[in-house]
Amino acid sequence: MEQVDCVVIGAGVVGLAVARALALQGREVIVLEAAAAIGTGTSSRNSEVIHAGIYYPQGSLKAGLCVQGKAMLYDYCAARGIGHSRCGKLIVATRDAQVAQLQGIIRKAAANGVHDLVLLSRDEARALEPQLECVAAVHSPSTGIVDSHALMLALQGDLEHAGGFLVLNTPLAHARCTHSAIILVAIDGTELQAQSVVNAAGLQAQALASRFAGLEEHFVPPSYYAKGNYFTLSGRSPFKRLIYPVPEVAGLGVHLTIDLGGQAKFGPDVQWVDSPDDLVVDPTRGDAFYAEVRNYWPALQNGALVPGYAGIRPKIQAPDAPASDFLIQGPAVHGVVGLVNLFGIESPGLTSSLAIGEYVSRLLSTP
Repeated sequence: MEQVDCVVIGAGVVGLAVARALALQGREVIVLEAAAAIGTGTSSRNSEVIHAGIYYPQGSLKAGLCVQGKAMLYDYCAARGIGHSRCGKLIVATRDAQVAQLQGIIRKAAANGVHDLVLLSRDEARALEPQLECVAAVHSPSTGIVDSHALMLALQGDLEHAGGFLVLNTPLAHARCTHSAIILVAIDGTELQAQSVVNAAGLQAQALASRFAGLEEHFVPPSYYAKGNYFTLSGRSPFKRLIYPVPEVAGLGVHLTIDLGGQAKFGPDVQWVDSPDDLVVDPTRGDAFYAEVRNYWPALQNGALVPGYAGIRPKIQAPDAPASDFLIQGPAVHGVVGLVNLFGIESPGLTSSLAIGEYVSRLLSTP
């Protein structure tokens, strides 16, 4: 049986960031990925937004890791030449009753260490984005966008430069947790003994953790899948910044984002589904998009939205429950030496990825 120091399961942006952090500590690292390429799951089906750290409860992992990760990500992208833009974002109130929510967002952001938000009047917001309709807005200048695939390639490059390996097409069947090591068994029967294992399998993290003999089942949270559908705007984007309505319960509303090429898309919405493989965009859902978008962009023309793609948020709370924090369980929580499980790593997981990597590496270096 082959032996290795660290195994990271999952080659999405978070798994690669964790593996990179461990490899940079001088540890021997192998990344196992079930798919035929890196980042084929949630990492390739999101808005590619660099979040500022605005919405999350003070003291939460999401708040701390997002703010830290944002700074790390901008520095990393600049140093590696990864495509990104600090384009900024406007969070818009389209009714007078929502203005108080904007003020609350500014207070929450300040509590998280984000102090660059500015409350704008309607005229000030329209001076930045003439086609925008609102009664007030919050400007977040440190929100941006990133080429997520280029980011993952850079993380993979750092991992390999530090001596780590990526192994594709390697789904795991199960694992056995012993006092001295964790035995991983692949679908083809191959066994690998590791001193440390990080479960960064994203949408499959709970299913995988439930197959770890020696991990008590009550440490594995339930899985819920919040599908987000995106619709692409045909024609040129009317906005240079990201436009977000005030947040909804399960998401941030149907917002407008742009990519590095200037293409605009709207979404995601929130559609609770039973399977993480439910990725087909129903064109009829675009009907509801028009009404929501026209609240802040009345000039949206009929027929301008084209079905784009869908992603799945790996939720660990039920549809009617309050939003959960990231759930990062190390040995101090579940008692399995050398094991770290990452559950519910949804947005702002991309923004937080480098910070999550450092966080997990610290968990595994603590006696």
